[in-house]
Amino acid sequence: QVQLVESGGGLVQAGGSLRLSCVASTRTFSTYNMGWFRQAPGKEREFVSALKWSGRMTNYADSVKGRFTISRDNAKNTVYLQMNSLKPEDTAVYYCAADRNSAYIGPDPTRYDYWGQGTQVTVSS
Repeated sequence: QVQLVESGGGLVQAGGSLRLSCVASTRTFSTYNMGWFRQAPGKEREFVSALKWSGRMTNYADSVKGRFTISRDNAKNTVYLQMNSLKPEDTAVYYCAADRNSAYIGPDPTRYDYWGQGTQVTVSS
């Protein structure tokens, strides 16, 4: 069982930045593809970004391309989501997810095996 713990959420004004972190409790973190999803009140969970185990391939939702950057530090068992130029519509609970299948970094949440508890991001206008 892999535990994922997110941090870095908070309240920020539109146009501001936040960096989310997700620490994984596994010695084999470097073999997992990692993703970020978000869920706003009354909406379904949606894909934000994902990153292959090597860090060499990324995937982004169209709504965050050019504003968000996903990265990882395998030595620290951590994946990051740098969020710039935040908009009120980015307000949501952000979840970290881990995928044991090294081939998948897509938007289907059912393909991810482990999930964190989430961290709240609120962007005020």
